[in-house]
Amino acid sequence: MKPAELHAWLMSERPASRRQAAWGRAYAGWRQFARNRLAMVGLAIVLALLAVALFAPWLAPYSPTEGDLTTTRLLPPSAAHWFGTDDQGRDILSRLIHGSRITLFVVVLVAVLAAPIGLLVGTVAGYAGGWVDAALMRVTDIFLAFPRLILALAFVAALGPGIENAVIAIAITSWPPYARIARAETLTIRRADYIAAVQLMGASPWRIVLRHVMPLCLSSVIVRVTLDMAGIILTAAGLGFLGLGAQPPTPEWGAMIAAGRAYVLDQWWVAAAPGAAIFVVSLAFNLLGDGLRDALDPKASK
Repeated sequence: MKPAELHAWLMSERPASRRQAAWGRAYAGWRQFARNRLAMVGLAIVLALLAVALFAPWLAPYSPTEGDLTTTRLLPPSAAHWFGTDDQGRDILSRLIHGSRITLFVVVLVAVLAAPIGLLVGTVAGYAGGWVDAALMRVTDIFLAFPRLILALAFVAALGPGIENAVIAIAITSWPPYARIARAETLTIRRADYIAAVQLMGASPWRIVLRHVMPLCLSSVIVRVTLDMAGIILTAAGLGFLGLGAQPPTPEWGAMIAAGRAYVLDQWWVAAAPGAAIFVVSLAFNLLGDGLRDALDPKASK
């Protein structure tokens, strides 16, 4: 099929099949997303981060956990060590490259754990209404009443330090905003004609929520999750900075900043390099989230 024919097939106002309609919606969303140059920059940075994490063992020029205290301690940026070395003589660039794996590990696991919980709680609360809605939303309000980092600190203190416990703590504190968004979306669609038609066909409430309500709320939750990636990264870095996240010698960006704070005036690169990495990745996820919001918003003009 030629490009012009493929474009016409995807943009057809009368698709001949469900598959054609789905591909057409995806294509229209991509065109809307691609018009946002900043969103494309964010996407490029996130894809570069994925590639760096995937090929970290081959891209890192040195070991991320071993250094030489006698010859390579606190060296400034140079051709041999692009971002300098830390107080243990370890190459900072190699630690940043391997630390990208930990960052993606935290982001992906938190999204996989928190987003489904929030989506399920919000859709059930919005569709059921009554005391179910009131009970679920009051629990959500309790979690929202505490700052995320403070609540995560409490959970990590109870579970013990470590990257796995940090992921669990961040996931526990991240689901309430998704529940609020899913509930708001559910309240707007539960009285729609197509939901009433499904009810008349005898579908159970759980089937309606899982098969018809949740898919309609998914796009809003995906956008919120993408926008929350920066907050998740900062929370994980904060736990690492306080010594409650990844433990030494694991090359976690927040822990690297904590190790470099004693040298921030003279050997600034020790803390500046991981701080810049956190800033760039957080900005990239925010730009990507803005682009997805414009592309997935059904009320936006195409």
